[in-house]
Amino acid sequence: MQVRDNVNRAVMGLLDHKFRSFLTILGIIFGTASVIAMISIGEGTKKQAIAKYQDLGVSNIIIRDKDLTDAELEVVRMKFSKGLSVEDGNAIASIVPGVVSISPQSEYKAEARYGDRSAKSSVIGVTPEVVSILNYPTEKGAFINSDQYDRELKVCVLGAGIARELFRYDDPVGQSIKVDDQWYEVVGVMQSKALFTETIGELASRDLNSDIYIPLSTFNQRIPRTNPFASEVKQLTVRFEQSDQLLPATEVIRSLLNRRHFNNDDFSIIVPYELMKQEEKETRIYNLLLASIAAISLIVGGIGIMNIMLASVLERTREIGIRRAVGGKKRHIMVQFVTEAVVLSIAGGIIGVLLGILLSLGISWATDVQTTITFYSILMAFSFSVVVGITFGYLPARQAANLRPIESIRHE
Repeated sequence: MQVRDNVNRAVMGLLDHKFRSFLTILGIIFGTASVIAMISIGEGTKKQAIAKYQDLGVSNIIIRDKDLTDAELEVVRMKFSKGLSVEDGNAIASIVPGVVSISPQSEYKAEARYGDRSAKSSVIGVTPEVVSILNYPTEKGAFINSDQYDRELKVCVLGAGIARELFRYDDPVGQSIKVDDQWYEVVGVMQSKALFTETIGELASRDLNSDIYIPLSTFNQRIPRTNPFASEVKQLTVRFEQSDQLLPATEVIRSLLNRRHFNNDDFSIIVPYELMKQEEKETRIYNLLLASIAAISLIVGGIGIMNIMLASVLERTREIGIRRAVGGKKRHIMVQFVTEAVVLSIAGGIIGVLLGILLSLGISWATDVQTTITFYSILMAFSFSVVVGITFGYLPARQAANLRPIESIRHE
């Protein structure tokens, strides 16, 4: 009953001084909203950062042929290295434990045409296994199958972006496009992929939506090498059963390829899982920094509550003296003032949570920044606002409880 009376009294006090109460909790409102908005921005950034590595496959190891100048390539070949090849992939599959599948790929730049439309693209020679390795499904039609690969057919699968450029709103499946001087039948269109904007090792930033996929067997037969010293394949993607096998397997693969390439530095190894874990660690630090900056405004709001509570103690000194004189104990006075501080904090926290959610949604709607609102950010911000209220309300409450009844009654 006493708690209910204290809460009712605190609420009535807020309603009696609406404007003053609103100004008091303004810091709590903006502090809570800032914490939620900052964490939602951080979580959105984290998801975007991690998604690019998930697209590469968190159970994969990517081996890329290094981009060397013609002079460097000639020196490497003179040192007996043949460059990255399908044989390297076969050696990895037979020696390294835990390998599920390996997909080699070759690449070259070309111009694709359909009717009077043209677009620059990357032609990627792949095996049928690449879809399962990279988890990159088609939106229309089907991907290259084993029969088309074995027969070296002139078929292709378009990225979502180049399909829109060449065909606009028409269905590309079953149509033929000209890639440089070669004609290919379109058998499928890939789903749209997020733009990979960073260069990691030899894995250059590029738009996967502009790729054209053809069978690697057809690539080797139809597309001549511009450089006789160039490697047979540009990339080997090795898929493992479990991600915990990646780091030990990386060292085995590095040692194996060094031996096969006669210790020539003509390849690089990329482990998306390791990069993703590093990205997660960095984003956690980034989120903590954002939340800490936002929490400062909550502390400022708490100082505002303490100031107004101290002023309230001075205003109500006579009231406190009378309550003490008729039998009120110190703890009753302390509980009353702490309750008032908590009510202020809860009111500010609730309004701040609503404002923070609206602010996060507004940022996502009005800008390119992706925000992700999480339950833990709401809970953390609201809990912190209540803790701030209790903490900064304690000192005024203690001061009120320690007032002497006789001196308080005499106070004017």
